[in-house]
Amino acid sequence: MRTVLIVEDELPISQVLKVYLQKANFQTVQAFNGTEAIQKLNEYHPSLVLLDVMLPDRDGWSILKEIRAQMSTPVIMLTALGDVQYRLNGLNEGADDYIAKPFNAEEVVARVQAVLRRTGKSDEKIKKYGGLIIDIRSHKITLNSVVIELTPRDLALLIFLAEHPNQTFTREQLIEHVWGWEYEGSDRAVDLAIKRIRKALHSWSTEEGEIKTLRGLGYQLSV
Repeated sequence: MRTVLIVEDELPISQVLKVYLQKANFQTVQAFNGTEAIQKLNEYHPSLVLLDVMLPDRDGWSILKEIRAQMSTPVIMLTALGDVQYRLNGLNEGADDYIAKPFNAEEVVARVQAVLRRTGKSDEKIKKYGGLIIDIRSHKITLNSVVIELTPRDLALLIFLAEHPNQTFTREQLIEHVWGWEYEGSDRAVDLAIKRIRKALHSWSTEEGEIKTLRGLGYQLSV
């Protein structure tokens, strides 16, 4: 069962989200300030974080930056700030989605499910392809026992491909699943991300696997 960490200081809102998520067969963990959020993030390793922007001890943006410095766990920002610029800032800082208050709890659940689908989270925690090992729970990549450092977006892309080995995806499909349908940038972002991942995995034996470019079709993790 997947776990959602709810970081919301208003108890009634937190409780409503908890009830609706549990009805949708999610486990839930609640945190009511930033310090508690980081503690429970490291303790429970949730599949997704619902993160309120306005918290008593620190703001959600600083918590988002701390999360992104450690892992690629999907984060949906919750805030009463409905201004478009705030929304864009959140997405640019690494949020996977942004929901303005007041919101419908059923819509929040639907957004959670959509983000998890496109980030490729699965119940299998470790993927092994020869010397390449991807620990999905801890978001740790090792190649021949050496830790590989990737940006959160590149990591999300590699995890998605690793969870769908030998399947070919167009740039548009990868944008939809990894960047999200609201992404408005160039699909060249996919090419650049693949280039960075290949560089990071340059010592991975092609006998064990590789990210292939299929001309006119897209990319696949061939293993």
